[in-house]
Amino acid sequence: VQLQASGGGVVQAGGSLRLSCAASGRTFSRNVMGWFRQAPGKEREFVAAISWSGSISYYADSVKGRFTISRDNAKNTLLLQMSSLKPEDTAVYYCAADGNPGRQYLESHYSRLGLYDYWGQGTQVTVSS
Repeated sequence: VQLQASGGGVVQAGGSLRLSCAASGRTFSRNVMGWFRQAPGKEREFVAAISWSGSISYYADSVKGRFTISRDNAKNTLLLQMSSLKPEDTAVYYCAADGNPGRQYLESHYSRLGLYDYWGQGTQVTVSS
């Protein structure tokens, strides 16, 4: 089972990037998936998460209104569209998936690292000022 994140790069403040996470080895079409990020010297933090159906999504306050999470279950792919990027968005971005197909969670659980059983290798996003 593998989650492969891609799409990172260097962008100027105010710019946009789209991250992709391709899953292989099994389908995650009925699993909660999310994005986290980790800046140098800081803990890994929640960015956004989406229910398995794609009908419910949650965002960290710091990215709300600027980032959009989506998924294409037919392609086993998770996306993160990032706009109006700021230097403080600079981090390694990780995609993740929980290991319990179809399970329902409380909203507060979506941001917890412990909910996720599968993690991608990360993709670097650097926003210059």
